[in-house]
Amino acid sequence: MRLPQRDRYEDLYRDFAWDIPEDFNIGRAVSDDWAERAPERVCLEHFSPDGDHLSMTYRELADRSSSLANALVSLGVKKGDRVALLLPQSFETVVAHVAIYKMGAIALPLALLFGVEALEYRLRTAGACTVITNTFGLDRVSQIRRRLADLTEVISVDGDGQGARSFASLVAGHPPVFEVAKTAPDDPALMIFTSGTTGPPKGALHGHRVLVGHIPGMQFAHEGFPLPGDKVWTPSDWAWAGGLLNALLPSLLLGIPVVSSPAQKFDADTAFRIMSEMKVRNGFIPPTALRLLKSVPDPRSKYDLVLRTIGAAGESLGAETLEWAKRTLGITVNEFYGQTECNFVLSSSAAIGISRPGAIGRPVPGHGVAIVSESGEELPVGETGQIAIRRPDPVMFLGYWNDAAATERKFAGDWLLTGDIGRQDADGYVTFFGRDDDVITSSGYRIGPAEIEDCLSGHPAVQLAAAVGKPDPVRTEIVKAYIVLAPGFEPSDCLASDISDWVKMRLSMHEYPREVEFVSELPLTTTGKVIRRLLRERASTG
Repeated sequence: MRLPQRDRYEDLYRDFAWDIPEDFNIGRAVSDDWAERAPERVCLEHFSPDGDHLSMTYRELADRSSSLANALVSLGVKKGDRVALLLPQSFETVVAHVAIYKMGAIALPLALLFGVEALEYRLRTAGACTVITNTFGLDRVSQIRRRLADLTEVISVDGDGQGARSFASLVAGHPPVFEVAKTAPDDPALMIFTSGTTGPPKGALHGHRVLVGHIPGMQFAHEGFPLPGDKVWTPSDWAWAGGLLNALLPSLLLGIPVVSSPAQKFDADTAFRIMSEMKVRNGFIPPTALRLLKSVPDPRSKYDLVLRTIGAAGESLGAETLEWAKRTLGITVNEFYGQTECNFVLSSSAAIGISRPGAIGRPVPGHGVAIVSESGEELPVGETGQIAIRRPDPVMFLGYWNDAAATERKFAGDWLLTGDIGRQDADGYVTFFGRDDDVITSSGYRIGPAEIEDCLSGHPAVQLAAAVGKPDPVRTEIVKAYIVLAPGFEPSDCLASDISDWVKMRLSMHEYPREVEFVSELPLTTTGKVIRRLLRERASTG
């Protein structure tokens, strides 16, 4: 499923049509099909800090995933069973994903950053029968294993022990030939839990078609992807829909190598080193990470970068960060938008002139997106409302796991309501303001935090910023900013006043932060989004 060759967005959008095979299996498509055509083609590379970088071919991926699929079957895993992956970026993670899809089971990616309570909730809710993890994850799973009635097997990539089987031994002990399950586009393949920023996390269930649905967005945002020499890396956890579906799986499907890197707290110099040494051409780098990259002065003089495209999603990019990337990296970052339930539906593509500072972009070919009211009525151009996606859509989830009521509430007629507030202009560009409960109401104005945070990030003293509403008896709410300072700056009342004035002079008198609080870090989800709910709670009690 590829975009047609067109020079104009209007022609591209008009001429695109979905063509999804009736028999489609993610595991076969990203491994066995390529192993038959180009067995020695490299599909994965791993960055090692000591410089001993590794690689894997499609033939190796196909063989190892088939062996693991046979092993899982021997352990009693059946089609439709949920198999949890509690792993960092690694070859074993990809092998496990592919094996699960091949056998028709459901992959349940989970972030290693989750604590035991978060893990227990997700494993129990999903009814996972098997967990594949490493020593770090095994320690946490061991604490809750006896409370998980459905969990019968734990497999560790670091060898057996603590009640876990050895991943390597299972792969070595089973043949590398497996009859891939026959799966239709709507057959379940993947369950990703929502971040839980607006209520308890829910398991969003996706069919095998979800991967095909991401290809137009990848080609749109990465400007003709794949081109010769393209290679993809993201610092995002592959347990997140962004890391998995905006980088890893679409790249493998299109025959482009993906770089993995060890789990770590994001470090700007390490990120530049990875992109330089691994010759990364295409980066999926969330806005928070892009802002942290700004701490490295003149990176092109220090690192041998060959970047061709950068895509960003997960939160608002903002004009300041967009301009920094143009100026410093020589690249126009293509922002795109989606959510766990329905991903990669809006995007920029500078190569065909779809790029506007402060806006996400326009609907990706194949997706119907509009601004609607809570009842699902399309709103006139320029009015603020909910970003909504029309069904059916290949990237749209099948529903929330065992929660038909929540699934029904997600829709108004044929529109999936994202809960995100935005506005569409006369040219079709969508501007994202934030989630409905993130919008600040002050003196009768509805203020989106994204624009304020973008302005704040342009101040030389600001490394990261978050804006929330603080209850106020006169104005309903006032804008409060939480600031992580850039290296070399110290908190002071004078600096706080200067930061407030910075916004007042650049945005408006009603949008500037009336309170500024300096913090050492911001609360983030595992996907790198600011958890404004926690900051609102802090502001309301402070």
